[in-house]
Amino acid sequence: MAGPGDPAERCSCRNTNCVERPLRRLFEGLAGGVAACPWPFVLVPLLLSGGLGAGFVFLPQRQANDIEGQFTPTWGPAKAERDFVRRHFPTNDSERFSASRLPTEGAYAALIAVATNGTSVLDAAPWAEVLRLNATVHDAEYERLCARTAGRCASPNELLSRWGDAGPPEPGSLRFPVNDNVFLGAALGGVETDGGQVLRARALKLQYYLREDGPEAQDSRQWLESFLQNISSKVAELRLSSIQVTYFTSLSRQQEFEGNTKSVIPLFSITYFLTITFAIVSCLRLSCIRNNTWLASCGVLSSGLAVLSSFGL
Repeated sequence: MAGPGDPAERCSCRNTNCVERPLRRLFEGLAGGVAACPWPFVLVPLLLSGGLGAGFVFLPQRQANDIEGQFTPTWGPAKAERDFVRRHFPTNDSERFSASRLPTEGAYAALIAVATNGTSVLDAAPWAEVLRLNATVHDAEYERLCARTAGRCASPNELLSRWGDAGPPEPGSLRFPVNDNVFLGAALGGVETDGGQVLRARALKLQYYLREDGPEAQDSRQWLESFLQNISSKVAELRLSSIQVTYFTSLSRQQEFEGNTKSVIPLFSITYFLTITFAIVSCLRLSCIRNNTWLASCGVLSSGLAVLSSFGL
């Protein structure tokens, strides 16, 4: 037998077998051990993967589905500047709420009432239905959780707080976009003016802010979730004929994001099933000697155990 110093064992430009040879010997020894005692090599990986895969029970606690966390830099300057504003200009949603001072978009539910048949939302019939819609949303629970200013809930629309049950403002009595130092650009939509005076408006927006800076923050979130679940049925019960209503909340974008994620999971399952099936069938041969179906199945199983172990860990 050639000794360790044999030139045939050394690496050179003409001899690249020096790496393959010891690896071959190593795997030959491993194969001999597996053949002599196979059960430890079968059971230990299964038990190890099962133990590490148990870490998936903590998955709900570690999910990161927040849109801001997913799509913005972790240490972005905008976040630092927002924290600076929060420290030096703290809000008080229960006493001195101001939408313009919010460092975020706030916790809110928004409704947009659009007049049908080309009419104006400031006409008598659409205005009356807007008041009915507002009364449906402004229930006792909202009264408890609403953002307050001057001892009452912040108005969802400046026009409602000024005119309300007295009826809509007369055509030409409002100026747009600023009327008596009140900006109406976010309150009315589809506005037609004459010399700055409002003649008609297609849409009116109602925005209901809730507290998010105190112990009621979690209750506000639950109210918004209930709002999303029940608003469609409540609007249907009102039998509105002069306006059409659309809605949006500060949670809608996040819920749509999570809904898209859940809708993709079945497609991933189908993709994995087809890939695994192809990997196994591609190794199928008519010859019993060349048939590698079981080898392919073990290879797929090994990959699955590796994914389970790594993610579970």
